[in-house]
Amino acid sequence: MGFSGIPDEALMFYEGLVADNSKVYWAANKELYETAVKGPMLALMEELAPEFGSAHLFRPYRDVRFAKDKTPYKTHQGAYCGVGVEGVGYYVQVDADGLYAAAGWWGSGEQVTRYRDAVDDDTAGSRLRDVLAALPDGLALGGDRLKTRPRGTPEGHPRLDLMRYKSLHAGRRFEPEPWLHTPEALDRVRGVWRSLVPLVDWLRIHLS
Repeated sequence: MGFSGIPDEALMFYEGLVADNSKVYWAANKELYETAVKGPMLALMEELAPEFGSAHLFRPYRDVRFAKDKTPYKTHQGAYCGVGVEGVGYYVQVDADGLYAAAGWWGSGEQVTRYRDAVDDDTAGSRLRDVLAALPDGLALGGDRLKTRPRGTPEGHPRLDLMRYKSLHAGRRFEPEPWLHTPEALDRVRGVWRSLVPLVDWLRIHLS
């Protein structure tokens, strides 16, 4: 069965979950989650797979072992297409506020060093600057970012703003509109992902 849109019931499901994040609510609405959220998201990923690769649908359960917030369920459903480098790929999620599509790098550890080494390089760093400058209007840049200079980075570094990032991605949030419940939602996600291919390619090359 092909993708026909994100049902309004998916947003209603998450509105309810935000108000009552409990096992009682989940048990009473599990079938709604399966039909209105999980099913359409799997269909969406299947449509995108020929161009972007197979996707991973994230579990709806939160890991609360070390969290102060003990609510058991995520208030969104996310899916991710990797590109063969840990933490680099394409992402989409649905929640009570609509649809979010993004791509980039969600990483840590040694990858941060590789990223900063690449940004420090005049050729690679300038290329990243150009890639970000060419992103279409409406895409918001995000990621974990230091407020201060990374250790060892000169204050006058020409790409100091980029050196501060510890993860880097861009995306666009779509508020609920009638098209969300139609196959046009596929076109919107595909359009965002295609516009972010240059960013993903840069990250894949320099973080591998």
